[in-house]
Amino acid sequence: MKTNLIAALTVAGLVLSVVPVQAAPRPKVGDPAPLFTGQDQNGKTVALADLIGKKVVLLYFYPKDFTSGCTKEACGFRDRMGDLQKDNVEVVGVSFDSAKSHQKFIAKYKLNFPLLADPDGKIVDLYGVRMDHLNVAHRVSFLIGLDGKIVHITDAGNPAVHFEQMAAAIAALQAK
Repeated sequence: MKTNLIAALTVAGLVLSVVPVQAAPRPKVGDPAPLFTGQDQNGKTVALADLIGKKVVLLYFYPKDFTSGCTKEACGFRDRMGDLQKDNVEVVGVSFDSAKSHQKFIAKYKLNFPLLADPDGKIVDLYGVRMDHLNVAHRVSFLIGLDGKIVHITDAGNPAVHFEQMAAAIAALQAK
């Protein structure tokens, strides 16, 4: 009897572990940006609601610290920070990585913006950017205007294309 109970619980655990997490649909341009609160690499709380109305937010999701594409992307934002700040843009990165991993990533590449640790994928799922059946985010950026609405979405896998599209969207936003 005890063996059957253990076997049944094991099977139930396996079934529960492969049930996909239900993510929200990806928001679209013109939609209000889903509000979130997360912890950055230093444990500081970052809330989108605190930035709306003060900064244009470039919220970017990426797969993993220290991978080649993610490193190129993060260093690209770092290198463009002067221009982004002139345009009143706050960059916030999000991945499933831990705060400790983010601290190492920031230190190694001298990143100058916060990275939110989202190990449970709550923010990733809120924006509908989880890779199917994985605890990894797609490379997707959302440009959020001062009014809290999404003004542009970039989902180019290539960091250079990603930067070009975001730069054009920021320039268009500034021209308004």
